Amino acid sequence: MYIGIDLGTSGVKASLVDKEGNLIASETETYELLMPKPLWTEQKPDDWYEAVLRALKKLVKGHEGEISAISFSGQMHGLVILDENDSVIRPAILWNDQRTIAETAFINAEIGIPRLLQETGNIALTGFTAPKILWVRNHEPENFRRIRKIMLPKDYLVFRLSGVFASDVSDISGTLLFDVKKKKYSRLMLDFLGIDEDKLPKVLESWEIAGLLKEKVAKELGISRPVKVVVGGGDQAIGAVGTGSVRNGDISISLGTSGVVFVASDHYAVDEVNFLHSFAHANGRYHLMGVTLAAAGSLKWWRDSFRPQKSYDELFDELARTDVKDTLYYLPYISGERSPINNPLAKGTFSGFTTAHGLEHFSRAVVEGVVFSLRHCYEAVKKLDISSKQIRITGGGAKSDIWCQMIADVFNIAVQRPIITEGSSYGAAIMAMVGDGRFTDVFEACAKVVKVEKEFLPNSENVEIYEYKYQNYLSLYENIKPFFERLKE
Repeated sequence: MYIGIDLGTSGVKASLVDKEGNLIASETETYELLMPKPLWTEQKPDDWYEAVLRALKKLVKGHEGEISAISFSGQMHGLVILDENDSVIRPAILWNDQRTIAETAFINAEIGIPRLLQETGNIALTGFTAPKILWVRNHEPENFRRIRKIMLPKDYLVFRLSGVFASDVSDISGTLLFDVKKKKYSRLMLDFLGIDEDKLPKVLESWEIAGLLKEKVAKELGISRPVKVVVGGGDQAIGAVGTGSVRNGDISISLGTSGVVFVASDHYAVDEVNFLHSFAHANGRYHLMGVTLAAAGSLKWWRDSFRPQKSYDELFDELARTDVKDTLYYLPYISGERSPINNPLAKGTFSGFTTAHGLEHFSRAVVEGVVFSLRHCYEAVKKLDISSKQIRITGGGAKSDIWCQMIADVFNIAVQRPIITEGSSYGAAIMAMVGDGRFTDVFEACAKVVKVEKEFLPNSENVEIYEYKYQNYLSLYENIKPFFERLKE
């Protein structure tokens, strides 16, 4: 049997599959999100590790002698730093943290966007790891001097479980420390930040074995046989594996805390106009992706703040009873925004409501706003002459038929939902299978184990209505953008 672990922002999910890829069980454990200042987000790496142990203890019970390999998917871009004793120096700075506006501007200006694209395939963004390192150097110099190891969130789990200091090409692509095309660290970036390469993890392909599960950990879990620790990858690449989006031109959408439009590619490419991310894929090739920072995160904020008594299913049931022609709009920029506007100063906005609007209309606006933002990313993908006949969907939001149908209508394309919607944790389990030799490569694994449960076709009447609303959405941002700029003064 095989285990896939997805280290998310709100919690960790561990999934157990058999040798045929059938899902046997899943366990989820949560941990605290720290927000010491507005738009700052942090977590304690030891909280991740303890949550993983709790999940594994439940998952392996009764299967202690059957586990062959374990692999990982992890929230990307987070900065984890250890000292000479391998102790965590400070809480991890997460992917959606916006404190590095000044550092990001400095990197883009000092190195220059053309050279950054040449060296790394990407521009500096507030979410990326390199600006976080520069922030620590600028604001916490004592902590910077203590750094002996720099790693990403899922790499901390690999390190704690196997003792091996390693990362993979897909996750390390999102640091801005990596030459994605050549799959090696960028000497330019390391020199610019004042980092020695020996402080960074060795980089493997996502299916490669980092090491074996530590005897101490195995004993704590009741496991008596050697278990391979396969390095895994960034959550979006591994989530795409979980949907079978691994062949050239395959497109998937992830509806997690963030929302991602993901495009698999056999070839390395750089988007010099909209700055979609150019990263290595977990299949050994490449991918492009656009990210909206608050997808399911927007819905969670809305529910927790204004509808705490409602379940998500109840919110969607209410939404279904509202009119698709409704005039209420929502910009989902509650954490700033990444693709394709790349504006950390953008703010969440409701516009167009009247006394006739109730809370259910705001629920519709929130979900529509997220889908419009994802469509904005998709349009950037289409400008690169990339097209597909369907989109695979994953993440917590994929469980909602209403949300899936809305994406089909707004994008005017068929949406397919795999039978197993665990996404990243399932993708990580697939990587464990490949690493263990169960399949020859990621392509064979996905072809044999990933199956589609349901397809959502566009409703022609809704397509026309949503096209009109989408254009209004774009216009709303362009008109309010100067206001966001003034708010920083």
